[in-house]
Amino acid sequence: MSDPTMGLGSLRGAVDLSGLVRAAQAPATAAAGAASAAPASGGVVREVDEVSFPGVLELSRTVPVIVEFYADGIAPALGDLVASYGGRLVLATIEGNRNPQLAQAFQIQQVPAVVALIGGRPIPLFLGMPSEQEVRQVLDQVLDAAAQSGVAGTVAVDGDAAAEPADEPLPPLHQEAYDAISAGDLAAAAQAYRTAIAQNPRDQLAVAGLAQVSLLQRLEGAVAADVRRAAADAPDDLDAQLAVADLDLSGGHVDDAFARLLRVFPGQSAEGKAAIRTRMLDFFEIVGAEDPRTVAARRALTALLY
Repeated sequence: MSDPTMGLGSLRGAVDLSGLVRAAQAPATAAAGAASAAPASGGVVREVDEVSFPGVLELSRTVPVIVEFYADGIAPALGDLVASYGGRLVLATIEGNRNPQLAQAFQIQQVPAVVALIGGRPIPLFLGMPSEQEVRQVLDQVLDAAAQSGVAGTVAVDGDAAAEPADEPLPPLHQEAYDAISAGDLAAAAQAYRTAIAQNPRDQLAVAGLAQVSLLQRLEGAVAADVRRAAADAPDDLDAQLAVADLDLSGGHVDDAFARLLRVFPGQSAEGKAAIRTRMLDFFEIVGAEDPRTVAARRALTALLY
């Protein structure tokens, strides 16, 4: 059994959100697409698949979601423990073998594996199943982190229908972008986010959404081996370095992506430096402003700029 990673601040190798978006883009019938717009089922514990996952991702913007991957012969174990929090947490259970796109998106290599979703952002928690006391400590930290991010809603527990507030609809342009991502239309999603930002430049969710969609657009059709070979063969080619930084970030290698761009920054022209700064600002939005890696990289970039 692997040791749990205790302490959200110390987590490394965070799951890349773009992979989750790709999983949400799986082709579906019209009926399945409609089902994906809402949580798979009510209550604190929900069995989730690749069709219903986008609804759970959206739910995590209201209440923190614990995602437990399991497999045949290894049943989900966190239902009672999550239920004891009285609707302040939701448990989404996923059978990894039947949902390979989700397992790949979360970089799951063994089960059980547990991840938190807070405001749409994934945070790896632990592999294996530690003691109940250790798990409860981690869940308490998830609640603290969620509260700091403004994610402090609840869902109804059995027999307490009044506990679940009515879901607030997404702003129209956010819903348009969400639907476009689910349909695999990244260009339409990007345009919806740009319009939302034009209407309200302080719409941070739209800014982060546009950064994520733009990353996906840049990676469309890219072959990882070719991207890495091009960067190795041309270490002074800024476009090649930007491309491999995109690839690193999409694979969860956040520190590598930041370090690469910071390393090539000093030798660039004013135009090249502006391009790196813009790309790193996008990365900061994707990783999260409060993530320690973002804080460190932002500090390093500022030092290089001034």
